[in-house]
Amino acid sequence: MAENKNKPVLEVLGQIFQAEMAGIVRYLHYSFMIMGHNRIPIQKWFRDQATESTTHAITIGEKITSLGGHPPLVSTSVEESNRHGVQELLQESLVHEREGLGLYGKLVELSHGDIALEELARQLFREETEHIEEVEKMLKTSI
Repeated sequence: MAENKNKPVLEVLGQIFQAEMAGIVRYLHYSFMIMGHNRIPIQKWFRDQATESTTHAITIGEKITSLGGHPPLVSTSVEESNRHGVQELLQESLVHEREGLGLYGKLVELSHGDIALEELARQLFREETEHIEEVEKMLKTSI
């Protein structure tokens, strides 16, 4: 019975889990493909993003099971554009982060009454917002 009440929340959590798993693959791939004189700091930044996606996936997976659900075994698809310039990869990152932000926004809306879930959703929403802002700054060439 409790699972029925949690069904919409579990659906969104499942989507978030899949997006975070895709983020791990995406950001690791990007870290391998970065070339040029900016490779080291940008490679590290992408690997840090993969690590953070791993942390988020673990947190979300634990929340899914605590609500009686089952984390999906597949991630969302990761498109391969075969464009590996810094600008292109950052643009793709921005799209991915904005999609994640939308999912965390849905989770905030669905969490009414569950303060712990709402706090988690708001924290991760804030982190995704900060990622978007950081990528937007990285895409600017001057002020």
